[in-house]
Amino acid sequence: MITRIREVRKAKGLTLHEVAMACDPPTTAQTIGRLETGMRTVSVGWLNRIAPALGVEAATLVTLPDRVDVPVSAIYGSEGPVAPKRAATLLAPAPAGEAVGVSFEVAAGEYRAGDALWLDKLGPTEFGRAVNRDVLVPRGGSRFVFGRLAAADGAKLQILPINPGARQIVVGDAQWLAVARTLIRAL
Repeated sequence: MITRIREVRKAKGLTLHEVAMACDPPTTAQTIGRLETGMRTVSVGWLNRIAPALGVEAATLVTLPDRVDVPVSAIYGSEGPVAPKRAATLLAPAPAGEAVGVSFEVAAGEYRAGDALWLDKLGPTEFGRAVNRDVLVPRGGSRFVFGRLAAADGAKLQILPINPGARQIVVGDAQWLAVARTLIRAL
């Protein structure tokens, strides 16, 4: 079986050790390295242990015949664009956990008409993780607030709208919020 463990790990910016420690139960960096290089057989069990450690679905770690992979032709670094030293592919975005989306029909703030935004839902105990990030918050009656979370005090949220000159909005009893994770934009 051809795996993409190394590609996914590198794309996530993780070391062998970090992935090994994130596995449940933890394993060794050497074992992860052997699984990446094919020196050790990758079983479904291993894929199911490594995928959560990388924050992806197990199917992302294998080459599937119906999935179109986009090869990386250049890596843009401090010297400008250069050819990659090893073959690599881009990871397709995939929702993680409980995800919701926002579709932009008109330009607003730094978002353009046609943009799609994937957001991860968080419960009230996790609101602090979203401070200084763009969030979507339900207000009831099919209404929402979208903007930058300035502060979170329990279920009380202070949100700065994305349009310049708009006043801060306070939401007092938010049951959940969704924090922006992936922007999808056609050029």
